[in-house]
Amino acid sequence: MHPIPHLLRVHQFHALEPGPRLIVLGSVHGNETCGTHAMARLLPQLDDGSLALVRGMLTLVPITNALAHQNGLRVGDRNLNRNLYPTTSPRDHEDRLGNVLCPLLAAHGVLLDLHSFHTGGEPFAMIGPPDNTGPLEPFARAREEQALALRLGVNRIVEGWLDTYARGVARRVADSPALAQDGSRSTDPRYGVGTTEYMRTQGGCAITLECGQHDDLASRDVAYRAILQTLAHLKMIDAPDPAPVAAPEFLRLTEVVDRAAPGDTLARAWASYDPLRVGDIIGHRANGTPLVAPADGYIVFPNPKARPGDEWYYLAQRSTRSLG
Repeated sequence: MHPIPHLLRVHQFHALEPGPRLIVLGSVHGNETCGTHAMARLLPQLDDGSLALVRGMLTLVPITNALAHQNGLRVGDRNLNRNLYPTTSPRDHEDRLGNVLCPLLAAHGVLLDLHSFHTGGEPFAMIGPPDNTGPLEPFARAREEQALALRLGVNRIVEGWLDTYARGVARRVADSPALAQDGSRSTDPRYGVGTTEYMRTQGGCAITLECGQHDDLASRDVAYRAILQTLAHLKMIDAPDPAPVAAPEFLRLTEVVDRAAPGDTLARAWASYDPLRVGDIIGHRANGTPLVAPADGYIVFPNPKARPGDEWYYLAQRSTRSLG
């Protein structure tokens, strides 16, 4: 049975004791289904009482973008996880969906957003900035986010999403000034705002968990375990608080590189977090110009099938921030 593309189906459970308000999203990108499968496993346990919610409110959204999910694609009309804000003038399916999703997020205090990635690599969690009062992403719940990220069962944690995106937007506008005049979303300074970033604007804390490669069945187990460990850490179920990862690898995104033309090619079949040495050739532009690593670090989210104008790969380096 196909999901109905113009419906957001939500499963909500209220314990009789007060507690945290947790929302879990799956299939924000329609071909990233590990969270959908994990919640399909979890829902019968909540229904029959073999998993008991004892405190707070739990909201499960197994298929967030039904249009993209039904078509087996990353996006519907566009990428839901970019430029996510309510709007009085919706232009596409994702705008209309955002007008329902954003108030739903704002009614919660914690978000766990379950994703997967195109190429191979190990699962990792993405967190927001340190506490700050700056103009881009002011935040005051970094300690809570960090504590949860350390208990999701993954050894790699990544920061730096929104400021990396802001620099990417600035470069996009500088390279193609005409884009800034045609209403393109990709030149909006808020373009990097997706589910977790929007959640933080509403006073919540949020983690994106990249559970593995799209077709790797193990990613479903990563997603399922992460939901249970989040519930345990928040004391929403009667279970011990999971032990934090002892020695996580902590990285910071530093740059996003767009694919400019169909002839742009990667130099090899990169996987997320393959190491780079300064000067390594990452790919070539259609005109033959090589793209080289500007420093030692890692490649993240390489997507050889990226559409021209979309993000092609990211670069990352070791973070100097403390997770303590």
